[in-house]
Amino acid sequence: MRDPAGHSYQIQPAQVIPSLGSDEFVWGEDLFNHGYYWEAHEAWEGLWHLADKGSTLRALLKGLILLSAAGVKIREGKRAAARRHTGRAAGLLRQLPDQAFSGELGVSPALLADLA
Repeated sequence: MRDPAGHSYQIQPAQVIPSLGSDEFVWGEDLFNHGYYWEAHEAWEGLWHLADKGSTLRALLKGLILLSAAGVKIREGKRAAARRHTGRAAGLLRQLPDQAFSGELGVSPALLADLA
């Protein structure tokens, strides 16, 4: 961005607003649903950094990131690490209000926690 020879010279980065309706979230969801757990983790991590600290959105994103990490660990055959990640994810998801994000996710955070 600062180097005249750079491909993004003088181009302002697009502002990303963390939400479940954002292209970044939907991209992560699609990656996760197709088994690309590391890539989903990366897609959601950027939103997690932007979400307000202490917000329910940030907690949800962290839970989803942990589920993605668990998927990676399962593929690596690291069952103990996968259990640890799913346990942490379930703990975060259970703290969310029962109906929070249910419409956007198609499942309640509580059910997602149980499945984890």
